Amino acid sequence: MLIRRLPDTLVNQIAAGEVIERPAAAIKELVENSLDAGSRNIDVVMRDGGRSYISVTDDGCGMSAEGLGLCIERHATSKLPSDDLVHIETLGFRGEALPSIGAVARLQITSREAGSEDAWAIKVEGGVLHDPQPAACNAGTRVEIRDLFFATPARLKFLKAARTEVSHAEDVLKRLAMAHPQVGFSLSDEKRTILRLPANSGDLFEVRLKRLSSVMAREFEENALAINAEREYLKLSGYIGLPTLNRGNAQHQYLFVNGRPVKDRLLQGAVRGAYQDFLARDRHPLLALFLELPSEMVDVNVHPAKTEVRFRDAALVRGLIVGACKHALAEAGHRASTSVGNAALGMLEAARAQNEHGIVPPRPSSDYSWQSRPSINYPSGRLSDAVMDYHAPLSGQSQSSLPGAENFAPHARNEQGSGLSEENAPWNQGEGSFEPAGSEGDNFDHQSHPLGAARAQFHENYIITQTADGIIVVDQHAAHERLVLEKMKGQMAEQGVKTQMLLLPEVVELDEDAAHRLVKRADELAELGLVLEGFGPGAVVVREVPAILGERANAAGLVTDLADELAELGETLALKERVERVLGTMACHGSVRSGRRLNGEEMNALLRQMEVTPHSGQCNHGRPTYIELKLADIEKLFSRR
Repeated sequence: MLIRRLPDTLVNQIAAGEVIERPAAAIKELVENSLDAGSRNIDVVMRDGGRSYISVTDDGCGMSAEGLGLCIERHATSKLPSDDLVHIETLGFRGEALPSIGAVARLQITSREAGSEDAWAIKVEGGVLHDPQPAACNAGTRVEIRDLFFATPARLKFLKAARTEVSHAEDVLKRLAMAHPQVGFSLSDEKRTILRLPANSGDLFEVRLKRLSSVMAREFEENALAINAEREYLKLSGYIGLPTLNRGNAQHQYLFVNGRPVKDRLLQGAVRGAYQDFLARDRHPLLALFLELPSEMVDVNVHPAKTEVRFRDAALVRGLIVGACKHALAEAGHRASTSVGNAALGMLEAARAQNEHGIVPPRPSSDYSWQSRPSINYPSGRLSDAVMDYHAPLSGQSQSSLPGAENFAPHARNEQGSGLSEENAPWNQGEGSFEPAGSEGDNFDHQSHPLGAARAQFHENYIITQTADGIIVVDQHAAHERLVLEKMKGQMAEQGVKTQMLLLPEVVELDEDAAHRLVKRADELAELGLVLEGFGPGAVVVREVPAILGERANAAGLVTDLADELAELGETLALKERVERVLGTMACHGSVRSGRRLNGEEMNALLRQMEVTPHSGQCNHGRPTYIELKLADIEKLFSRR
């Protein structure tokens, strides 16, 4: 068989298939070049979804006629002055983007170098190069692409509708805009402006949050928690959303490494670990995290698209992300996202419109998706025994001590076994029940107690409280479920995870590498209640499992999942998740139930404990535990404003 060299034009077209897969990929490469050139404003124009025309205009440093001639040659770049692929400080460095575009499209680059009075233009059509010509141009560079993929028409068949291609380009610009808030971006189709993000100036944290709110969601700014953490050579900053501000997919989770937007499975695993007992498994938080580390500790030369990276110490990166996110969530205390209250107001407005006009308006959109509680699988048939301590009354305490955070006992019974003594029972009004203000009088300190004073209980499940500037509706079961879970987690942290010895140790066969990974982390697994040891080159023997998993714990399935988790993330997340999930199940069944009548002191005791308990703004499934309505908004509903 005859071996021959491929023509340069064909080589360029093959290489272009990796770099330029769709119009959005071409825009990404060009915008990254503009950012590397120090641009302050970047304007992108698309026509026919990028098939017929794309232009990217910037006000960067520009290029001379000589530079224009070199920039369209393969592997010609100004980004690697020392030929060092380890210390890469720019977004681009491969020198492939412009020649790849020129190989499959009609490319024209017009540029004027900063401080020069002359501008030059150069054309490349399907790999055929034309000489530079004088042109007219402002300081900076304008790159125009016409008839994308005309030289490789087969690729055109794989492009989607124009609107879809524009949405991909918009996503690319948004990601780059989040990483560079000091730069202005715009995207248009010559008929309308699709995206416009003006350049911001000032403190980096403030302008970054402003840019994130413009890109992600308008409610993100007021529901975001700041992240600013360091560990060894790593620095992590950015913002994460409260658990009650969530979505049905992970599209609004962004990770940036040294200013470069990347898509990495490490982020997804770390976020899942940080939010594991705050959200249902099919809900995802909103966040944007910016990781800075020495360039030699990360490899960005993994794929021509430059969206994948490899960390030298992935476990350290993951640990920093999980730890920083959990710390921020703990400091949030009892906060819940304002989008929950906005959604409630939207529903009330819709109901009022229906009553006034006799029409049914469209259901208002909400950032929070209300879902039924997930079904619960009991780990054993004796779960009620495990949570009996949380149903029992507190010994040696009177009702007068209930408002204290540590003294809340919603399941205290009277001597006859009824839920409340007759003199303390709330006044029953039909299906609901009403309780006056209780022990909280007119001199209530709203500043010290932001959840206010209990004023009523209705439908034997919801508590109405009065705050300094509005009202709050509390779901008593969801709120107490979180309180019980946090108490159980604290007890487990103090006393450790209790183990259950297997009557017959179970041998689990694995491949040799998986067994080695498990044995290597045996001490860490033992701290979580799983005691195992090596049993030959390709097996482990399990002697003890966490007692909280119950008598029917599947040791083989657990060990297999752990081996897969360690192979992917280097962490024992699967076991932690299982332990946390069982704790959540126990907390759900150990908390005050819907339909339980509470008196004023019990309701206020619940509120006071919520104020001092981390994460009490949402239950274990990510649902809000309370909704706050401001007085001004309520007055608008009644046309008083």
